[in-house]
Amino acid sequence: MRRKKPQNKQVKESRSPLLNKAPQKKGVCSQIFIMKPKKPNSARRKVAKIKLSNGETLKAYIQGEGHNLQEHSVVMIRGGRAQDLPGVKYKIVRGGLDFGGVIGRQTARSKYGCVECKYSSVMLIIP
Repeated sequence: MRRKKPQNKQVKESRSPLLNKAPQKKGVCSQIFIMKPKKPNSARRKVAKIKLSNGETLKAYIQGEGHNLQEHSVVMIRGGRAQDLPGVKYKIVRGGLDFGGVIGRQTARSKYGCVECKYSSVMLIIP
């Protein structure tokens, strides 16, 4: 009777290895710059080079319109790559630590660290 060999279970490789299985990590901005996306797309995407609390350095995408980041700003990093930027596997959490939320955002506010506006844009026009 022939014996079956034991199956080698494949271990899933992490898409964000520098986080060391943590949901977020704290880091300090060392440089803020603009990258151009891959071939069919055309834009100027804002990216930051960040040194993490564990000493690793990485590139992270700055989401949303406008930002207040400078060199030495303390930010929170999460996983999730920018689809058309090669080598950018992380995103900066809006509204966390030194990084403010998007101002005037109406939809998907929780993703961009935006507090609810008390007055709509229509109320501001009418005195």
